[in-house]
Amino acid sequence: MKGNEVIAHAAIRYGADGYFGYPITPQSEIMETLMDEKPWETTGMIVLQAESEVAAINMVYGGAGCGKRVMTSSSSPGISLKQEGISYMAGAELPALIVNIMRGGPGLGTIQPSQADYFQTVKGGGHGDYKMITLAPASVQEMADHVALGFDLAFKYNNPVMILSDGVIGQMMEKVVLPEFRPRKTEEEIRKEQPWATLGKPKNRKPNIITSLELDSNIMEQNNNRFQTKYKQIAENEVLFEEMNCEDAEYLIVAFGSAARISQKAVELARQQGIKVGLFRPITLWPFPEKELAAYVGKLKGILVVELNAGQMIEDVKLAVECKIPTEHFGRLGGIVPTPDEVLTALKAKLEAKRS
Repeated sequence: MKGNEVIAHAAIRYGADGYFGYPITPQSEIMETLMDEKPWETTGMIVLQAESEVAAINMVYGGAGCGKRVMTSSSSPGISLKQEGISYMAGAELPALIVNIMRGGPGLGTIQPSQADYFQTVKGGGHGDYKMITLAPASVQEMADHVALGFDLAFKYNNPVMILSDGVIGQMMEKVVLPEFRPRKTEEEIRKEQPWATLGKPKNRKPNIITSLELDSNIMEQNNNRFQTKYKQIAENEVLFEEMNCEDAEYLIVAFGSAARISQKAVELARQQGIKVGLFRPITLWPFPEKELAAYVGKLKGILVVELNAGQMIEDVKLAVECKIPTEHFGRLGGIVPTPDEVLTALKAKLEAKRS
């Protein structure tokens, strides 16, 4: 299946209650597959094309406020339009899954793949001091797996979660093992598990009010302090990463998503030439695996950060190693995807040549 198609099938099988979206290349197959599968006839999942990206994210806000498993998807310009709603949901502490299949920019840019939405996603594209758990799949299988993981994390922390992928993973076809079906939650289960949900007021409690608005500055500061405490807890408990050939590595390539797939082959080529290179792949872009990268200080000659952008994640890599390891960047722009040979050439030119 295509990565985009897998997102749709995994959402149905997870027991999602609703999808609200708007078509944009290169992620339109997510909604198209959902429409073809007609889950409203089987599981009862609602699938709706909204009139805009702004409408879609606010429909997600409403569904999440009812304690439902709801999601949306888009690509870079569309995600930009959703930023206000995402910030509102973070401020209201609502769980939801958001999928971004990145394309090149800025502006309308190109429909070709990019990873240039890293800053927007992990640094907070909307307003305010909020964080969004960010998962970066590097395969079609992980696209499937991250749907369930994303929903589970969203409800564990009452926080929006984003799957940050790109046109390479979204459009590529691979074998995939789909997850088992889970039943949708009943209203009784939602009331028990999400007592804050707005599903109507029983006689034994006050009304539930969901809002990100608080006009009392002292209370708003308390809210923000609570958010920051939650973010620290997430950073301590939910970091995911993968290491390949790192045991004896003299150089490290750090890459996520499709860039990691390309870099994995570059590592193989380097090893064949006697260059000891390893691959470090962040799976959670936030929380970022800072401590795990910091453990390489004093052990490496250099790090090459490979991204399909002008250099974004490299800032977090440098911060993690406190600039104690020479760190360089290699990326292609405008939707051009580099080859493993290009990555290896960049490693030699930017790091190995300098060392010698």
